[in-house]
Amino acid sequence: KLHSLKLLWTLKPPNRTFHGHPRLLSSDVYSQYESIRQGKQEIPKYFNFASDVLDKWSEVEKAGKRPSNPAFWWINGEGEEVKWSFEELGLLSRKVANVLTKECGLQKGDRLILILPRIPEWWLVKVACLRAGIVVIPGTSQLSAKDILYRLQASKATCIITTDKLAPAVDSVAPQCQRLKTKLMVSKGSREGWLNFTELYQNQSADHSCIKTRIQDPMIIFFTSGTTGSPKMTQHSQGSLGFRPLLSERYWLDLTPSEMIWSTADTGWILTSIASFFDPWVFGSCIFVHNLPQTDSAVILNTLCRFPIDILVGAPTLFRMLVQSDLSKYKFMNLRYCVSGGEPLNPEVMEQWKSQTGLDIHEVYGQTETGVICSVFKGMKIKPGSMGKAAPLYDVQIIDKNANILPPGQQGEVAVRSKPIRPLGFFSEYLDNPKKTAESERGGFYVTGDRGTMDEEGYFQFIGRDDDIIISSGYRIGPFEVESALIEHPAVVETAVVSSPDPLRGEVVKAFVVLSPAFSSTDLKSLIRDLQDHVKKTTAPYKYPRKVEFVKELPKTVTGKIKRNELRDKEWGRI
Repeated sequence: KLHSLKLLWTLKPPNRTFHGHPRLLSSDVYSQYESIRQGKQEIPKYFNFASDVLDKWSEVEKAGKRPSNPAFWWINGEGEEVKWSFEELGLLSRKVANVLTKECGLQKGDRLILILPRIPEWWLVKVACLRAGIVVIPGTSQLSAKDILYRLQASKATCIITTDKLAPAVDSVAPQCQRLKTKLMVSKGSREGWLNFTELYQNQSADHSCIKTRIQDPMIIFFTSGTTGSPKMTQHSQGSLGFRPLLSERYWLDLTPSEMIWSTADTGWILTSIASFFDPWVFGSCIFVHNLPQTDSAVILNTLCRFPIDILVGAPTLFRMLVQSDLSKYKFMNLRYCVSGGEPLNPEVMEQWKSQTGLDIHEVYGQTETGVICSVFKGMKIKPGSMGKAAPLYDVQIIDKNANILPPGQQGEVAVRSKPIRPLGFFSEYLDNPKKTAESERGGFYVTGDRGTMDEEGYFQFIGRDDDIIISSGYRIGPFEVESALIEHPAVVETAVVSSPDPLRGEVVKAFVVLSPAFSSTDLKSLIRDLQDHVKKTTAPYKYPRKVEFVKELPKTVTGKIKRNELRDKEWGRI
């Protein structure tokens, strides 16, 4: 019944307002959502995203009730193109499911590491794993042999799928991974000890019955890094990533079956799973993918001009990079909605983008453990520097060290209520790490490790990671406000602010700055004074960077987040 109601909601949505935000809900779905949200009704016992969502859209497609646009559209910028309908996606993914179960001998609950760039096979394998009940573990193509070894040993994965480029790295560590039984390579060539993925799946039968999975069954594992220790295995279930968007995701994406979304995130990041897999396909939308071997402003801007992309999702780094171009030269075909996530976006960048394109950038805030926590929903007032309001299903609060809820305007830790009912959307656990799982909660809350404030209207503002906070002469200074002030200066392309040891003040603010090419020949001592004066005028004077270092680039994670911890550790002599 839920599926038919969901499709009815998507295909014929009546207007409705919910919690002050524009909301499209049928009365039945609205009631069911409210019942689940309030804990009055249990979520379904069984659920599988492949059979209960993707195959349902295939049926709608066959009945002629979905627009003719594809479900998946991939290009590589060199003339190659792939387009799949939901029916074609179903047929090809069933073939891959047979490869995994028959050729590789994988069974429900087995773990598979998937390290592929933005190529169609990544999406096929992921859908196939859902069909077969195999737990998929995405990884970025930038992983080293040491990274791969750690992931294979920690996860006890029995199968790995990657490209010929990474195959030698896998072979160099495979003897140390006793549980690894099968290696598949996506390549036109061959390699000893590897099965050729493309040849196998093209010759397989498309006759495959989707396995029945419980809603709490494990579905996907992300390796997520903390400030200390090795990456943790964050496990999500069929419900937390697959079923959750059925109830909540019209809030931050608001897609329709006729629209197309493009997320530039790396395949190893949860944002790709959310914005380029589960959530758009819940609404029968088209997922657009560009191979993007390198992030190039001109390529991205020209793609937006050539293809009917309605929604663009990217890390703040993407928009910081794009506003360096003369955007007046580009006329976007369909773009109407832009989303930034991963870390806060500087208000100056939002203003530059708006002034040159006429489009707002809507911020989302979330974590690997939770998905989207806060969002600037469509139609909502945008407050520069704010990451929006709490997402559906989540009761988000600012708390102190004793888990007491703090009043509006007071700084504390961003937390999501996790008791008495653990929200749908939460990770199941940190696998094999009960201590870290327990430490993620305080009182009745899941603690994010991020500091922030909430205003009287319920808007949240990010201050910084708890470990990013700079305490200088007793003043608590969040790096983001200093970075936002610096990036307003025309000489600054990108910046990261961390603490630096000081014999008098304990620690002071230090800014690492990537200069605009136009200022490369400027007297640097004079420019440092100019930057310091600019920050003093823009924000509280005590926040200005007493130290400034110019660098060619900032260290970043594969998801585009600046590695402030690496800069800070180097500054304090820990590297």
